[in-house]
Amino acid sequence: MRKKITIIGINYFPEDTAIGLYTTQLAQYLVENNFDVDVITGFPYYPAWRINESYKSKGKFYQETINGVNIFRYKQYVPKKPNFIKRILHLLDFSIGTFFNTFKIKETDLVLCVVPFIGSVFIGKILAKFKKAKLWIHVQDFEFDAATDSNLVGNKNIIFNTLFFIEKKLLKSADFISTISTSMVKKLENKVPETRNKLLSNWVDANFIQPNNYKTHTYLKSSKFKILYSGNIGEKQDWDLFIKFAKEIEKLNDVEIVVVGNGSKRIWLEESLLDLDNIRFYSPVPYNELSYLLCSADLHILFQKVDVIDTVMPSKILAMMSSAKPSLITGNIQSEVSSIIKESKSGMYFDSQDCKPLLDFVFELKSEKNLQKQFGESARSYVIENYSKSKILEQFKIESLKLIDN
Repeated sequence: MRKKITIIGINYFPEDTAIGLYTTQLAQYLVENNFDVDVITGFPYYPAWRINESYKSKGKFYQETINGVNIFRYKQYVPKKPNFIKRILHLLDFSIGTFFNTFKIKETDLVLCVVPFIGSVFIGKILAKFKKAKLWIHVQDFEFDAATDSNLVGNKNIIFNTLFFIEKKLLKSADFISTISTSMVKKLENKVPETRNKLLSNWVDANFIQPNNYKTHTYLKSSKFKILYSGNIGEKQDWDLFIKFAKEIEKLNDVEIVVVGNGSKRIWLEESLLDLDNIRFYSPVPYNELSYLLCSADLHILFQKVDVIDTVMPSKILAMMSSAKPSLITGNIQSEVSSIIKESKSGMYFDSQDCKPLLDFVFELKSEKNLQKQFGESARSYVIENYSKSKILEQFKIESLKLIDN
């Protein structure tokens, strides 16, 4: 008999980056492995922060089936220029639609809530109670920690103390909690030490990203040494350091930077770098072009804020490493990403605001093709060994059956 799972989360296909990609692949894997899967989600909007063109004409509530997954959507408010208050309104509106969509779920054995955002857990708890189902919370991002650590809001106050209190209560109500990195597991243990939890990391499909079988992407056809940033252009990255870096890199005539992505900071970033000739901005590529894009770079970069320690594990790192190209990453030296880069020997991690060591590393890589190859091969071997898609999704299936049967 097929087990029934309901997944609640704001991001889903056709979003093909970050959380939306992982939730979609998980749902489809479960369908392929003898589960009936319902997904309660929003209209696709990320990372552009606008409703996907093909969904704009749809009604407020919309139901569809894709690859065997039953999808119940609500057209949530999406701010053109998201700030903290507008994000809250965005999520509250999604909660209202999600609540009404839960009435369309006839049966379920397990409710899986993907966080962010924590409000989904409250609705998932109600659904689980009425359907006599188990409740599983999978934390992709500690949203309140991320907001305070990234300075998206001012000083912590009574409002945030209340939000953290509610978060703790909701997390404690789960039958099972998982999250995506060992440091986030530790954070979870500090929040709810008595709740059963487990590390279930994001994954990479090494069969999809093929560094030995790709064609050069049109964004990266230059004969120069190509530095690529591909991902969300939002608040969590250290764009001030990136701007300093880009301006210094311009002194090297045979190096260019390519930025591929959308997000709340993109317009500001482009305007900040208008006077540079060595940087190009492009819109995100379709998922089927991602392998070509990543494998066409000579160096991947990710500039994280130094004061943020693992409120989220950037999923893009796994794809970067899978492309068999080196990475240059900045951030807090105590973060798990720092440990991964060091352990995998896949590039260099810096915690300084000084551009000189970053530039020295770029110059060294540019001059040493063998060093590029060593870093790249080590990176790919590491992610295949530790973040295999098939292994991790199998763990999701095992935990689902455990919860339902116990």
